[in-house]
Amino acid sequence: MTRGPQPLADPIAQAFVDWSTAERHPDTTVSRRRSVLRSVGNPGTATREEIEEWWASQRHLKDSSRANALAILRGFIKWCQIWEYRTDDPTVRIQAPKVNPGKPNPTKKHELDLIFEHLRDPAVRDYVQLRRAVLLGVAAGLRRAEAAGQDWCDIDPATRTARVTGKGGKVRNVKLSAKLLEELGPPMPRGNVITREEAAWRPDTLGRKVNREIRAAGVASTMHKLRHRYGTDAFRATKDPRAVAEQLGHASPSTALLFYIDADDEAADIIATAASANW
Repeated sequence: MTRGPQPLADPIAQAFVDWSTAERHPDTTVSRRRSVLRSVGNPGTATREEIEEWWASQRHLKDSSRANALAILRGFIKWCQIWEYRTDDPTVRIQAPKVNPGKPNPTKKHELDLIFEHLRDPAVRDYVQLRRAVLLGVAAGLRRAEAAGQDWCDIDPATRTARVTGKGGKVRNVKLSAKLLEELGPPMPRGNVITREEAAWRPDTLGRKVNREIRAAGVASTMHKLRHRYGTDAFRATKDPRAVAEQLGHASPSTALLFYIDADDEAADIIATAASANW
């Protein structure tokens, strides 16, 4: 019998995790929140001194990991304030480390051709489902967890719009091309977009499957770099960082500027770019 994760000792933290699950936040997000809150111990009632002591214990971690943990804790504190579990902010004196996001390295267009050619081979296990997953990355800009959790009940074929739940449970509307919708198959009342069944693959499982077949196609890339391909093409096409940020689910348009690198092809606009891909 498969057992779920052990409940958190702090009932307020457990309530936050349960709320995250009920709100259909990605499994990876819920798991990371659980891990961070467990490391704090009693985040629902911890004093400022106890939180600062916990923060000091995280110094051995990379800056990116520490910044992520602090963001999760602050999100939890904000949730506690909204639901009146606490009124203070014990993280107020903590400064988040600055993290260099680095430069995106999108999958090249000729590499996409190799990937799609590989995923036309019936000998590849789950090749149809994996093809849909790749399309959601390169033609809609979805993250791994977003693609894994996308359900047909959140897609409106009439307006070609998908309701996507992203990082931190933030919801955005993503425009889809007519060609992408055609490739995903006939619309369903509900059901996972990739598997076309009620059951969905976990984000980490999806990532492993896609990355394995990308390598098998002879391409040194990853599922996340498919999203970078979309971001690069979208920004080059529109020169509008705000529009690209909205499509990709970035909090700030400045993040979208990272995608303005030397793209290897031109496009008319975000949707036309996705529609013109050689699938």
